[in-house]
Amino acid sequence: MDEVHVLMALAPALGTPESDRLELLSVLIESYERNKYPIELPDAIDAILFRMKEKGLRQTDLIPYLGTRSRVSEILGRKRALTVQMIRELSLGLGISTETLVGVHSQGIEKSESEIQWDKFPIKEITQRGWVSGVLNKGAENIEKAVKDFIEEAGLNFGVASFRRRVSGDATTPTTKYALYAWLARAVLLARRKKSSLGLFNKEALSSSFLKEVAQLSWFDQGPMLAVEYLEKCGIAVVLEEHLKGTHLDGAALMDVDGTPIIALTLRYDRIDNFWFTLLHELAHIWKHVGKDEAFMDDLDSNSEDKREAEANRLAREAFIPRTLWRRSNAFISPNRQNINELARELKIHPAIIAGRIRRESGNYAAFSDLLGQDEVKIILKNANHCEA
Repeated sequence: MDEVHVLMALAPALGTPESDRLELLSVLIESYERNKYPIELPDAIDAILFRMKEKGLRQTDLIPYLGTRSRVSEILGRKRALTVQMIRELSLGLGISTETLVGVHSQGIEKSESEIQWDKFPIKEITQRGWVSGVLNKGAENIEKAVKDFIEEAGLNFGVASFRRRVSGDATTPTTKYALYAWLARAVLLARRKKSSLGLFNKEALSSSFLKEVAQLSWFDQGPMLAVEYLEKCGIAVVLEEHLKGTHLDGAALMDVDGTPIIALTLRYDRIDNFWFTLLHELAHIWKHVGKDEAFMDDLDSNSEDKREAEANRLAREAFIPRTLWRRSNAFISPNRQNINELARELKIHPAIIAGRIRRESGNYAAFSDLLGQDEVKIILKNANHCEA
């Protein structure tokens, strides 16, 4: 810490040995504190009560997740234990991680096939998009078979996706989880179309430097296209599919059954800053967190208590703007167009990324709107024939 303070006082230029050492020591200190003084998970009921207060919910608002008014009262009063189904509904609806609710990862929380309500899938919407065909007005049995075949073709089951982030709006209803699985299945199937053109994936090649290389592709006018091509050359499939109604997703990271890493993006906000941060966030998941039995589905507008989401955010931010530089940059101290462009040139990243970070940290979402590259990403990727939607 003493050496960090000395180095910070020197304000070393980016790329110098002193700057590199300052960055290294900062990472080491953060890692030490995270391991030596870990933040304990909160009690499940305390977490539920906190989220209720945060969202302004009453006990009656928990009935869709817990069943009845009396059951809600018993659970909040610690007189009844949470069931597996309740944990699922609360994790999806309130955005409380399964680690907090049960103390283990969600792999152990499975839903039997007999409990799956196949007619709850957004049949009309996925049929209109051409994901499945010939099932409307064909009866429940045919609907179940068509959707079941669609999900199983992607190698998914109820237990693969890890809903680590709160999904707001209509996504809090129990029906939304079926839409999330349908979207995830679609992403897997789109990725398989690219298998023959993908390079060989080597997870050992992923690093902070790799993330930074991808981040600096944002400097180019055709950066989104270059990033997709580069990642696919490295064996990572990148697919685009608009989110289904109510699912408020930005992206997902997962592996196919054969180990192929997949990054799926919705371009829910068609902006340069959102594209790049989402891409790097999901890439960080591929590097650090994704396994064959788990997927990460992200609504980056929401907050998460999951340490893996916090780490993915940190790695993405660091790839664009090193922490040792950000707080002493003119763009942070005196945010204006000139200072944003100067920092962008220094870091070789798109100015939209810096403008987006200023907006998010300040809470002023009206600032620098003209720098964000609104409605540009889809055009770039469609022109490059990478947009599947």
